[in-house]
Amino acid sequence: MKKILVIGLLLLIVACSKEKELGNMVVQGKIKGIKKGTLYLKKMRDTLIISVDSIRLFGKDTFTLTDNISSPEMYFLSLDQNQSTLSFFGEEGTISINDKVEKFGVSPVIEGSSNQKILENYRVTASKFQAKQLDLLAANMQAQKEKDLETSQSLRKQAEKQNLKKYIYTINFALNNSDSEAAAFITLTELVNANVKYLDSINNSLSREVQQSFYGKKLAEFVATIKETEK
Repeated sequence: MKKILVIGLLLLIVACSKEKELGNMVVQGKIKGIKKGTLYLKKMRDTLIISVDSIRLFGKDTFTLTDNISSPEMYFLSLDQNQSTLSFFGEEGTISINDKVEKFGVSPVIEGSSNQKILENYRVTASKFQAKQLDLLAANMQAQKEKDLETSQSLRKQAEKQNLKKYIYTINFALNNSDSEAAAFITLTELVNANVKYLDSINNSLSREVQQSFYGKKLAEFVATIKETEK
């Protein structure tokens, strides 16, 4: 009986000391200020967000998570202790993510993903359009409150122009980055209401590799569906 217990204990020690088998995407980094909790690596499948890896953090703020990825796509990091989520463009290789437990996901430093850099570049300019739109909205609300119809109408026209500028910027950005999976992702998330001729142009401009990617295939299916419904 003692021999069985000893063998069982040895097997348990070996199992606990065995290093995690890493996939072809490794996500590692540091969450400053965290004391304990569980960090999850997630991705979307169909309409559900599923967990593909996790790590329990006790007394340390560094982590390593992993997954086998066949094509670049969006992943999420989430902590069990709050509702905040950090999103990033996953791809094969090692991706470094450093953040703080306070305001988790607000301004993380992400390195090692070329698609993430392209997405960040897009969002920098897109956020300026968004900020301008919010300013115009606030000004319009004030004009309506003061019953200044002339100013309100002018502000609405300015907002429409800003929206058109962002629309054109997004189309051109996707066309100019057609060799990246980020271009297909941006089209699917930012241009769903665009004229099908622009969607088709972006779809056809994608490199062969991107067309065969996860989001490339999704975009092709989306364009084909719209064309079918417009017949």
